[in-house]
Amino acid sequence: MSATPTSHEETQGPRATYVTIWLVLAFLTLVEIFVPLVYASEYDQQLKMLLLCGLAAGKAILVAQFFMHLNHETAWVKFIASIPIYMGLFAIILMCESIYRQVGA
Repeated sequence: MSATPTSHEETQGPRATYVTIWLVLAFLTLVEIFVPLVYASEYDQQLKMLLLCGLAAGKAILVAQFFMHLNHETAWVKFIASIPIYMGLFAIILMCESIYRQVGA
């Protein structure tokens, strides 16, 4: 067995990883706060909705991977945990379809 550390967590410790993820989540939260201010006009509502959904999905994936430790789980557990992601993608597709119907009408 090798005595040299191989992963980032072994060289920097889990604390550095958690601080980095926390900083990324804080940055994404700040972006979420400013998205409605930047896209405030009537014709930007769909883009604002898609951006906010994408940012929320990205934050959820980061939390699941690192704070719920899904990156260390088996493939079957990852599949079960990813079911809500598929449901969220389906919801976004339905929102896009609804927007398409409103524009076409």
